[in-house]
Amino acid sequence: MDPTDIGSAGRTRREYLRYGGAVATAGLLAGCTGGEGSGSATDTTGADPATATAETTESATEGDGEEYAVSMAPMGEVTFERPPESWMAYFSTYGDMALALGRWEDATGLIFTDNWPTELVNSLPDVEVDFEGITQLMGEGGIDKELFYELDSDVHLFDPNFVQILDDGWTDEEFAEVAENVGPIVGNSIRRRGADWHDYRYYDLYEAFEKVAEVFRERERYEAVAELHAGLQTDIAENLPPAEERPTVGLLSVNSDFEGGSFYAYPVHDGNGHKQYRDLGIRGAFDDLIEGSYAEWDYEQLLEADPDVLLFQYGLSHVSTEEFEARMETMREDDVGSQLSAVQNDRLYRGGTSYQGPVINLLQTEVAAKQFYPETFGDWHGIGEVPEDERLFDHDALAAVITGEA
Repeated sequence: MDPTDIGSAGRTRREYLRYGGAVATAGLLAGCTGGEGSGSATDTTGADPATATAETTESATEGDGEEYAVSMAPMGEVTFERPPESWMAYFSTYGDMALALGRWEDATGLIFTDNWPTELVNSLPDVEVDFEGITQLMGEGGIDKELFYELDSDVHLFDPNFVQILDDGWTDEEFAEVAENVGPIVGNSIRRRGADWHDYRYYDLYEAFEKVAEVFRERERYEAVAELHAGLQTDIAENLPPAEERPTVGLLSVNSDFEGGSFYAYPVHDGNGHKQYRDLGIRGAFDDLIEGSYAEWDYEQLLEADPDVLLFQYGLSHVSTEEFEARMETMREDDVGSQLSAVQNDRLYRGGTSYQGPVINLLQTEVAAKQFYPETFGDWHGIGEVPEDERLFDHDALAAVITGEA
């Protein structure tokens, strides 16, 4: 794993939320039960898109008070009698989906409260993401199962297989216990594809977002955000410069050891974590030089690749503007680092978090478009400093969806 990623069986008020899959069987968490819980790491689309939309719409428009089901690998089908009133998630991917659906105030806990570019998200009008009253479940001793009972969340938005990577003390049976006695589990790890353990269907960002919208019965909000995304994608596709005119971009972690000259370097992968870079057609300078998901390089290796741009992943989520500039100054002052083309041409950019949901992705795509192609999309002046007539999508419309003013 890449170094930057870092009860009673009795019935409760949860009688209205019924877990509908055979999770207690060990095979389900391995993706071996059929339906949406099956497939392989190369099965990236799942059901026929022509029928999936119709099925989703039917599920999401059933009458109030009627039982409805949501199916997502690896946990299979979950049945609800009414929308969940509270939720918890890991990282910002699924939490950001809940935010987009107007459900931030219903958050009870997050496995991690970092990896959120809160300053960027809070630049939207009348939108405020903070973590007051939200419990972080990951502690020094791992993830405490008892916290799930204390938080008593109506739904848990995460992929249990990924949580087991974070804390290998968890068993399939414990996840089954939480799902049965506390609240169901819905989620799929979509950040990066190709992991050996992820031998079931992957989803792209909006496929996963649609599933979460089904859980909360928020179809209209989902469609409004999807429309903004589609408009941005069209604008990008129509205005990208020819491939030969695009800069080569080297992805590094902002959490690298700048003083010691040791850097975590990444290829541009095909999961959700690098969606904005693929959508912008960038040429990953390290793609053919790294086997696996990352490498540890020194200044000399960076100079050998010498990309046009150095983009520092997690630069928008883990460090302030001042902290970022201090690290860049360390690179500029190094004898070898100062020779890099990106240093000499002042093309050292803050990159986004790889744990992005729809809101973060829209904002991070706009930032990257302006960083890579300022002649086409305009300069990026900093967080919260995009003039209204230079925005690549309607920030006010997105904020209105989140706040319920749309």
